[in-house]
Formats: sequence, structure tokens, C-alpha cells
Amino acid sequence: MQHILYKDGLDAEIIELFKQTFTDSEEEKEGEVIGALVKRFLENTPKKDIHIFLTIDSDQLEGGVIFSRLTFEESKRNIWLLSPAAVITSKQGVGLRQDLIKYAHNFLKKKGVQQVVTYGDINFYSKVGYEPVAQEVLPSPLKLTYPEGWIAQSLEGKTLKPIKGKSYCVEALNVPELW
Repeated sequence: MQHILYKDGLDAEIIELFKQTFTDSEEEKEGEVIGALVKRFLENTPKKDIHIFLTIDSDQLEGGVIFSRLTFEESKRNIWLLSPAAVITSKQGVGLRQDLIKYAHNFLKKKGVQQVVTYGDINFYSKVGYEPVAQEVLPSPLKLTYPEGWIAQSLEGKTLKPIKGKSYCVEALNVPELW
């Protein structure tokens, strides 16, 4: 098993990984939504604004996490958003997603990323260092339907300092229904 930074050549397999994982865990409609999101990421996001990390074992794609750039009107901080993350159903519950996220965090830290944020399950993401963050500290790009799911961490080991002003996500995520 190895974790890698994705370059190119597996777009269809990556879309299918996310689509099938979310279909298995949620329902077919959710799988379609997330599959379409990943397709938009791959087709429309400038390479400088996205990193896709994969887990591959014996030439089989087993997991993936996507990080994309967040920008802020009043800050130059280097902050990236993790969304979405997927591991094939047969490999869930063994720590693969946690290992892949840690690999991604280490890569991003070496590239000067200061903070990472996600919008998800605090019970899972707390296992890899994420903690709840208030909108007043780190504003989300769109209105959150579940504000408790807005969670972040510093990759520098520092306390998160408030950022004022509006934030912006990449176009693939700029869909209110996802938030």
C-alpha cells in the first residue's frame, strides 16, 4: 500500500471511487452528487489550487482525499480545505483514511500550508487533529447548514488566529447545497 500525490491518468477511477463510496455509505443520490463534485474538481480546478492524494494497493485505488485552496479578502494565510474524502467500503474502519489524511497534512505542511479546514464529522476528523472553529475565527465561504461541522487545525502547531472578511472556495465547491 502506498500514498501518492495524484498527477493524472486516473480521473475516471477517482470519480468512481468517490461516487461508489458515497453511494454505499449514504445513498445513490449522494453518490451522484459527490461523483459530480469530483468530476468538477478534476475538470475545472487550476492545478495550483488543488491537491488530490490517493492510496493505491496492488494497482487498485483504495482511497482518496481532495484538498483545495481557500482564499480570504483580508488575509494572505495559506489555508486549504479538505473535501471530500473516500475509502472503498471493504477497507473502511482500518485507519486507511486517517493515514492518508496524515500523509496529505505532511505534504501540505512542507509546501507551506499553515492551516487546514474541513466541513464534516467531528467524531472522525478529531482523530486526525481537527477541532471545531467558529465562523468568527475562520469564516466559511458559504452558509453552513451544520455549523458544528466546521472544523480546522494548524499545521504549524499554533492557535488559530481570527481572520476577518469573506472567504472563497474553488468553483467546484461553490455550490450552496454542498454546505
